[in-house]
Amino acid sequence: MQKAIGKYRWTICGLLFFATTVNYLDRQVLSLLKPTLEDLFGWTNSQYADIAAAFQFTYAIALLFAGRIVDRLGTKKGYMWAIILWSVGAMIHAWAIPIGQGTISALGWTGLAALPVSVVGFMVARIVLGIGEAGNFPAAIKATAEYFPKKERSLATGIFNSGTNVGAILAPLTVPWIAKHWGWETAFLIIGAVGFIWLIFWQIYYERPEKQQRLSAEELAYINSDAKEETVSAAAGEKVSWFKLLGYKQTWAFTIGKFLTDGVWWFFLFWLPAYLKDQYGITGTGVMLPLTILYSMTMFGSIGGGWFPVYFINKGMEPYDGRMRAMLMIAFIPLVVLAAQPLGEISFWLPVILIGIGASAHQAWSANIFTTVSDMFPKKAVGSVVGIGGMAGGIGGVLITKIGGALFDKYKALGHIETGYTIMFAFCAIAYLLAWVIMKALVPKYKPITDL
Repeated sequence: MQKAIGKYRWTICGLLFFATTVNYLDRQVLSLLKPTLEDLFGWTNSQYADIAAAFQFTYAIALLFAGRIVDRLGTKKGYMWAIILWSVGAMIHAWAIPIGQGTISALGWTGLAALPVSVVGFMVARIVLGIGEAGNFPAAIKATAEYFPKKERSLATGIFNSGTNVGAILAPLTVPWIAKHWGWETAFLIIGAVGFIWLIFWQIYYERPEKQQRLSAEELAYINSDAKEETVSAAAGEKVSWFKLLGYKQTWAFTIGKFLTDGVWWFFLFWLPAYLKDQYGITGTGVMLPLTILYSMTMFGSIGGGWFPVYFINKGMEPYDGRMRAMLMIAFIPLVVLAAQPLGEISFWLPVILIGIGASAHQAWSANIFTTVSDMFPKKAVGSVVGIGGMAGGIGGVLITKIGGALFDKYKALGHIETGYTIMFAFCAIAYLLAWVIMKALVPKYKPITDL
């Protein structure tokens, strides 16, 4: 079948994979340098949470508009501007101090003046990064909806979403080493510049399927085999009102699912280097091996999670119903994180492995929850719905980050910082089952939107 119909669509999937890898490389540099920067600038956990939350909040709000912009500009231009902006945002972290001084002087806000210059500077850089990075997933999901029939979308999403894992793996392998040998500023500059290399390949190889000269007629027909009702103009970006989209239970199912679970992944990204330092005294290049192993485990969840619902779909279930069946089974896996703290008294490797299992389950969940949007909505609305849900996920991440920072400072002052991590891990363990129950209650059975 692959030989007969062609496989250029997987080249596009590869481009999405590498973009997502760069996306997560850029956002993770700060968390890996947190122990160094907090010693250098005297940050508290709450101040670090302010910096991380600035990114998450901006990312959340920008996601809402990013989906809309991608729908209007089209995937190629939307992705292009997104990666330019986030690469610039990643690089300007290197000049956080002068940025902080200039921002305080220019705005003269009393609230900003009360914060250290370094905190303000990094917050501004994170805001720019967040605006740009918000374009990645709406554009990638839209490209997947354009280039893949429904039965292949969860697998394609799982593959490109595994770029989050590869980015998370490459970051601890590179950032501590670069910072140790060339300084923390260079780490931001080198990692941030990678996005411009990807942009060259995107401009060369991506075009809408209807205009893609490298795509065979047989493969184009295969891509459109279950979407004949969707017109080319719809795929190009017909307007769909946000308020109209919010009138559908399908939108709310996706949005609530993202709100409850995205913060778990944010927590694993932004706080695990701090966790290894706070509880086990592991810093600098010492985090390279445990974090590399932990994030490597998530590859299995991302790709395996994308494949899992195909088993049920091949048995005759509708794509959405098969996906929800798979997501229920996936939702039980993060419960192992409840054992991370108790078993951590034996060896730090046990929580690393258990958290790795939980993070892997998140990626399996993520590959499927994203695809529920293209299961339910026509292509013209996919970017907007992903943006709405992504905004909710970002707000959930802000709450997790701020609560975590406050808890860690509180229990650190009491001499029991491990209690703060126990509380946070407990939420991470149960979030997916809670999200699944609400999603299932809102949309019990497959019900695609046909009146947009």
